[in-house]
Amino acid sequence: MIDDDATLGEARTRYFADNGFAADGGYSEEWVRLQMGPIALRIPNTPSRVRSVRYHDVHHVVTGYGTHWTGEGEIAAWEIASGCADHQAAWILDLWAMAIGLCIAPKAVARAFVRGRRTSNLYREPWDDAWLETRVVDLRSRLGLAFSAGPDRQVRIVERATLAAWSAAAIGFSLTTLAILLLPFLLAATMLS
Repeated sequence: MIDDDATLGEARTRYFADNGFAADGGYSEEWVRLQMGPIALRIPNTPSRVRSVRYHDVHHVVTGYGTHWTGEGEIAAWEIASGCADHQAAWILDLWAMAIGLCIAPKAVARAFVRGRRTSNLYREPWDDAWLETRVVDLRSRLGLAFSAGPDRQVRIVERATLAAWSAAAIGFSLTTLAILLLPFLLAATMLS
C-alpha cells in the first residue's frame, strides 16, 4: 500500500520496485514485454508510448489500481472515462486493456469507469517533474480521487450509457485490430491448403 504522505516520486519508485520494473520504469528500453498468460509479446517502446506511460504509472500510484490484468483493465477504464487527451498511445493501449478487463472483471472495470467519469487525470497537462515532489494525498485530492470511491453513490444513466458506448468501442477496436493482425496468417494458411 502506498503511503499517502509519501512524495509521488517516492511512491513511484516503490511502485516500480514492487512490480519488478526497471528503476526508470523501463522508459529507456527499446522494447517492452507484455505477458498474456503463457504468451509473451514484445512491442516497441515508442516515444509516444513512453510519453503516455509516464502519466499512466503516476495514475497507477494515485488510483491504487494494480498491474495484474484486472488492475490494468480498471486503470484503462478510469483513464478512458477521465480522458486521455492527445495521448494516442494511451487511447490504443487502454482500449485493449479495457476490453480484456471487461472479459475477466466486468464489475471492477465498470466501477473504475464510473470513478473516472467523476474525477480527472493528468493527461491534459504538460509533464512536470515537480509533480514528483507532491505528496500522494495532495495529488489524489487535486484529481478528485479522495472523494470518489464511495460504494453508495448512485450510478447515473449518462454514466451507464457512456460505459456501454466505450465498452462497445473497446471490444470492437480490439476485435478489429486482432483480425487485422491475424489476417496474414489466415491468408497464408488458406494458400497452403
